[in-house]
This record gives sequence, C-alpha cells and structure tokens, in this order.
Amino acid sequence: MAKKVAIIMGSDSDLPVVKDAAKELKNFGVEFEIHVMSAHRTPEEAAEFSKNAAANGFGVIIAAAGMAAHLAGVLAAYTILPVIGIPMESSRLDGMDALLATVQMPKGVPVATVAINGAANAALLAVQILALSDSDLAAKLTDMKIQMKKTIAEKDQKLQNTIKELI
Repeated sequence: MAKKVAIIMGSDSDLPVVKDAAKELKNFGVEFEIHVMSAHRTPEEAAEFSKNAAANGFGVIIAAAGMAAHLAGVLAAYTILPVIGIPMESSRLDGMDALLATVQMPKGVPVATVAINGAANAALLAVQILALSDSDLAAKLTDMKIQMKKTIAEKDQKLQNTIKELI
C-alpha cells in the first residue's frame, strides 16, 4: 500500500501557500491529508497525530508554520518519519524568523527545511522520499526531470534565436 503525506498547517491562513504542495502531490498521484494543528495551542493533538502517523499510513509529514515556527520540530519529536518544514512568510521579518526556527533543530530531531513559502518543493521532496520504495513514483520523478530539461533547452534555443535577430 502506498504511503500518504500529511500536510499540517499551523493556521488555516497558510492554505494559499500550502495548496501548492497539495497540487504537486495530486499531480504525482500521492494521497495526502491537510490538517490545522498548533505547536502552541494544540500541542497534545499535534503530538498524538505525529505519534500515530506511521501506523495511520503516512510516510512523510510536511509542516507549515510561521513566526515562532515550532510545529515541524514538535511533530519531528514524536515520530521517526521524515518531517519537512515550510517556513511561512509573515508580516514580521518576512519569514526569516520562521526559517531560522525551522532549520535550527537540535541533534536527534532533524527537520528538512525548504525555502520560505516553498510548499511545492516540500511536496517534491516528500515524493522523492516516498519514491525510494515506490518505483512508479520514481519513474514519474524521472519523467519530470526529463521534461524540465527539455523545457530549458527549448527556452535556450528561443533565446539564441532572439539574440541572432538582435545582432
């Protein structure tokens, strides 16, 4: 049975960014769930979810949080599953506070961290992790990389043609 991805948001206001992760997972055919939990306001629920995530069929947890951004670390403390943190941009400090809080984890509680508001890359990293034991996902990722390469080659050719016209 294929593993699911959990996307946990610290606030429902994170959904406009987090939807990019959901879109990527959907494109790869990866089942996912999205929930709102807070490291500070619902710590027991977050811990309980994380403790049971593997038994509930999840293979990776993505955690999106801003400002103090402790959510990924709290989830990582209660599971052996990979946790990917998405530091969320906020009106204060442009997300640098969340980035630093997410990336500065103590030894023994690793959290992979993507760029501020980097939901699409969080999903792609989750897919890469799941693809280690899923050859269908691995093939889809390989196809994606080939398509990216073709797109860049096409853009370069178009640029070369434009330059020839200018010179």
